Amino acid sequence: MAKQVVVLGADNERTRNLMGRYRTLVAQNGDAVDLKFVNADGGPDRIVQESRDAIAIIPAMPRVLTTDVVRQLPNLKLIQTTSAGTDWIDKPAVYELGVKVANNGGGNRVAVSEHTITLMVAAYRKLDHQIRSAKSGQWSSDVPGVPEDFHTLEEKTVGIVGLGRIGRAVAKRLQGWDCEIVYNDVIDIPKEVEQELHASRLSLDELLAASDVVTLHVPLEQTTYHMISEREFGLMKKTAILINACRGPVVDEPALIEALEAGQIAGAALDVLEQEPTRPDNPLLSMQNVVVTPHNASRAIESMLTSTKFAIENVSRLARGEEPDSLVPPV
Repeated sequence: MAKQVVVLGADNERTRNLMGRYRTLVAQNGDAVDLKFVNADGGPDRIVQESRDAIAIIPAMPRVLTTDVVRQLPNLKLIQTTSAGTDWIDKPAVYELGVKVANNGGGNRVAVSEHTITLMVAAYRKLDHQIRSAKSGQWSSDVPGVPEDFHTLEEKTVGIVGLGRIGRAVAKRLQGWDCEIVYNDVIDIPKEVEQELHASRLSLDELLAASDVVTLHVPLEQTTYHMISEREFGLMKKTAILINACRGPVVDEPALIEALEAGQIAGAALDVLEQEPTRPDNPLLSMQNVVVTPHNASRAIESMLTSTKFAIENVSRLARGEEPDSLVPPV
């Protein structure tokens, strides 16, 4: 007998299209799931009332699924996100209630890794200024910097903080760019992965001191909040650039602004900020040595297709009595 899985979201055309895709994927996975849409705009009481039989919830509007709502769903076993980040979920609390959390299984790893490398090149070659200059008719007369301010990735050391699915995808795509890859992670990485990616493990302090480019690929948890702050910027090369395409609060933003203004590091390229949307007067938006994109690194149709496919495969595993994949630890 099929087990109920709830898709929690807004009642709009985008969600209706998503439900159509989900139903196709359910059929492809043996119809182990009875899929139900619940309108998140109905409020927590309505969500609880309509989701009591659900063994899993796929939140399309994530932040409406609170711990209090989870506490009132006696059959719930899994929160299945279609994003890599799960920082909006109080995972220790929901795990205590017997509910596990799974992310998208790296469904956005290709898009985010490509965007990450694009940010590296954009920062090194001042692509934001070049594009603006050409489109404004100035051609290049107002592009800031002398030739010594423009760089290639060749022979640079790229330090990857977090060699998970996205970090590995970045390392894989840097093969052939003739740069040295070092990494740091809190978990042990198999030697064969290091060899395949030509990546050498360093302590975080060693990585920060050695790298020309530091790129962050860690989840936002209590242990990673402001993990890059004043002390860490003090360890970095004055010629280094920081790339952040994971979560904004991993970086202490005031400390980053201070480091950039003081010349402690040479620049930054950021897809994420501590507050999103950020305020218009955020100094990072007007700094000539900072590239900012609006948290769109994963924005690609391929990311959606892969992540939704994984989500239905994973809840179908649960419905068949199997252990779901890509579970996120309760930290």
